[in-house]
Amino acid sequence: MQDRPGTIAPAREILVVTVAGLALAIAMTWPLATGLGSLGRTLSVDADGQYSIWNIAWVSRTLIADPRHLFDANIFYPHRTTLAYSEANLLPGALGIPAYWLTRNPWLATNVVMLLAFASAFVCAYLLLLHLSRDRRAAAAGAILYAFCPYVFSHLSHIQLLFTGGLPLSMLMIHRVADQPSPRRGAALGLALAAQALSCAYYGIFAGLMVGFAALLFAFTRRLLASMPYWVAIAAAAVTSLAITVPVFIPFLRVQAETGFSRTIEDAARWSAAPRDYLVSSAHAHAWLLAIVKRAGPWSGEVLFPGLFALAFGIAGAAIAVRRRPVSRDRETALLYGALAVLAFWASFGPAAGLYGALGHLPTFSFLRAPSRMGLVVVLALAVFASIALRTLFGALPEARRNLAAALAGGLAIADLTLVPIRWYRAPVLPSSYTTLASQPRAPVAEFPFYGERIAFPLHAQYMLFSTSHWMPLVNGYSDVIPRDFRDAAAVLDSFPSDDAFRVLARHRVRYIAIHWDMFGGRGQEIRNRLEPYAPTLRTLAADERMTLYEVMRYP
Repeated sequence: MQDRPGTIAPAREILVVTVAGLALAIAMTWPLATGLGSLGRTLSVDADGQYSIWNIAWVSRTLIADPRHLFDANIFYPHRTTLAYSEANLLPGALGIPAYWLTRNPWLATNVVMLLAFASAFVCAYLLLLHLSRDRRAAAAGAILYAFCPYVFSHLSHIQLLFTGGLPLSMLMIHRVADQPSPRRGAALGLALAAQALSCAYYGIFAGLMVGFAALLFAFTRRLLASMPYWVAIAAAAVTSLAITVPVFIPFLRVQAETGFSRTIEDAARWSAAPRDYLVSSAHAHAWLLAIVKRAGPWSGEVLFPGLFALAFGIAGAAIAVRRRPVSRDRETALLYGALAVLAFWASFGPAAGLYGALGHLPTFSFLRAPSRMGLVVVLALAVFASIALRTLFGALPEARRNLAAALAGGLAIADLTLVPIRWYRAPVLPSSYTTLASQPRAPVAEFPFYGERIAFPLHAQYMLFSTSHWMPLVNGYSDVIPRDFRDAAAVLDSFPSDDAFRVLARHRVRYIAIHWDMFGGRGQEIRNRLEPYAPTLRTLAADERMTLYEVMRYP
């Protein structure tokens, strides 16, 4: 059950592990698989879930239909480059292309991508843990602990935060470079880093920091400081990664320059971890712990408890690795992943703890907001150590009992982390008027009610979700970056119908107005009455009890 350091599992084994990862993803997200085309995080109060569905659908569609204008997403009209107002999710969107173009169903595309995210995390973690533990059984159990940890399930609305596989994959590739440096292995490391960056900018930065730390550590522990092949491989990794990511990064730099958008120290402080966050989990097995935390008071909102299994076996594995003889690779693993765990744990507490403030001087950190997410690195380190502990345990058993012990370990890991059945929500039934809108000439749309207060801006995400049925440019929008002119216009459009609101619509050259009577909270008749003076300027294209679609013939 052992493999030579530096090797990657054969293709057949990777295929088997991938199938196992998909099966686990289906089981751990149940009952999502019973409604892939109609279930999701689509409540009106879950703007991030709605945003993710819109985002995956936009990228999946536009990469094929109009790749030149990929970043000119259909929100915040007349602004351009609006996909760069938040995570672009380019690689996740690319993975959704087959599902989207076969069905044109945004929910199906997003859910397929979600399952692939979990499965890829399992596969990549398995490959890293196999490399380090040299035991397939231990690697499989450890991969479960990482791929399905409580942190990930707390972010089901954030599709980018589910793509955690690039972290272990990048670490595997730097291990392979250190084992046998070559430009080819360096390029493979660069591809892994780029893939993680194109899946999630947060994790891309984490991966870069982890690989950079590992590269320096290997240079000392393996006496590679003077090794030309080693540094050539590292340079190949950097060149490959930058060649792929820099062209994609340019739109984000443009947006930052145009809008002045950046994350402040205050933002980082607000989204930093608190000690009690490392005790928070929604898994069924941890309900007693969550009850204790709730009684102690509120927490930051992040879920960072790694699980009882990961914690117990991770600590045991770290102790085992440290006690190995100095020349052992386990000792090196203990040094590397122990240091990464400590540094990530420290940095997760944000600027007040000190380390994150120092890291904040790096250019890319101006895009980050939540130091608490570094807790994922702690989970990875625990999974590494847990695989070493499990390898030791399995090795102490007779061969005939090892498969049974491995099955038990995997079952306990699943039982420790599961929160099945997960509550998913049915896709909303869209008003029939959107079918009519989809058949009209392309032109800007404004949807009402137009939420004008900052606290209500996330409610515009539902219009973005609805726009997947027609893809017209929207004056509405929701993202990390909110343009200043949108903020100003939103306060006026909130008064619709009014002369001031129509003047704003005229400036935006809005051609279609969609009024959702059922969203006005009992004010529908009032809005109808106020709209009557403007009726001569509007032509009804479609109407039902929920919504009326108008075309603006002329502005008053």
